[in-house]
Amino acid sequence: MKRDREAEEVVRAKYEALRPVMDERARRVWAAAESRAYGYGGDSLVSGATGMARATIREGRAELEGGLRSPGRVRRPGGGRQRATTVNPELATALDELVDPITRGCPESPLRWTTKSRDHLAEALRGKGFDVSASTVRRLLLEQGYRMQSVSKSLERRHHDDRDAQFTYINGAVREYQSAGNPAISVDTKKKELVGEFKNGGREWQPTGRPEQALSHDFPCDANGKAVPYGVYDMGRNEGFVNVGASHDTSAFAVESIRQWWDQMGREAYPESKRLLVTADCGGSNGYRIRAWKFELQALANETGLTIDVAHFPPGTSKWNKVEHRLFSYISINWRGRPLDSFRTVVELIGNTTTTTGLKVMAVLDEKHYNLGMSVSDEEMASLNLTRSQWHGEWNYSIAPMPS
Repeated sequence: MKRDREAEEVVRAKYEALRPVMDERARRVWAAAESRAYGYGGDSLVSGATGMARATIREGRAELEGGLRSPGRVRRPGGGRQRATTVNPELATALDELVDPITRGCPESPLRWTTKSRDHLAEALRGKGFDVSASTVRRLLLEQGYRMQSVSKSLERRHHDDRDAQFTYINGAVREYQSAGNPAISVDTKKKELVGEFKNGGREWQPTGRPEQALSHDFPCDANGKAVPYGVYDMGRNEGFVNVGASHDTSAFAVESIRQWWDQMGREAYPESKRLLVTADCGGSNGYRIRAWKFELQALANETGLTIDVAHFPPGTSKWNKVEHRLFSYISINWRGRPLDSFRTVVELIGNTTTTTGLKVMAVLDEKHYNLGMSVSDEEMASLNLTRSQWHGEWNYSIAPMPS
């Protein structure tokens, strides 16, 4: 599809450059030559790029195949069928009001609550008295600078005044840890996945006519469970660890995932380290307001002897968390188009994720059951060996091991 779009843009650019010096016959023959050069699907591509009818392109191909001869004359200026906008000068304005009603001062557009396809636009224009077809509507839209576009996720909620300053704080802390040879990790929970013979997005090469089979409906009752992948990404070593849970995404599960990473990867990579930096989102099982998260981190600090420094990203900025685009995105690519029919499949696909930049991933299955609704009392919170930073202590804090 991307190749077709690029080819269509190339044909459109050539057509716009040559159209002023070509008569009707030259345009027809040129379009036929471009279509023939492109091969299968050429008529559709050239028609979409130029607005010419496919029948016109086929007529030009017949002329090419029959051998071109001098036409003897060219149609006189003004001859032939007039352009729709020449016959109806108001057509362009009417089309603008349908496609972009708010900015064109027509908020009650008849297409405000339905799809603005070429057919619907042509039908609405005919309802206004214009004799116009869907192909003419497409040509006019292209001429007026309209393109088919999806919704862009670019609007953001009002962000915290210190958002950028917190980014600077996190980046400085990561650099400081890495220069001292201490681990700095990014953590988060990936989207939960139903385990079973369900369709997974994306496409993979398969023998013709033999695609992967999946259930026709994604009913949770048909699932073998729900996989909860919790990721730990080592920013200094470009290594990932994913603990695939089969229970709930709780703070105990989140800290257990960090514990498993330290036992199986971190301890060996950083044998002399006494500190660990954890960057995390502001919500979820590792949210900065979650008491259980801090309580479980205290237990981890006591077990490992590590002082755990935590830095949370400000609200609404989880997409900047390194684990999202340096680990989770590649996992999604690796298992695209494959049903996650068992927990073993999930673990194996995650564990075999690699990149050209050297990413290595370890994945394990966590079959423990984690209870929801764990509460931490005020007395338990007061007993934690927790020190808040002078800069946004709610986001940045350290948890040291309890004195013996």
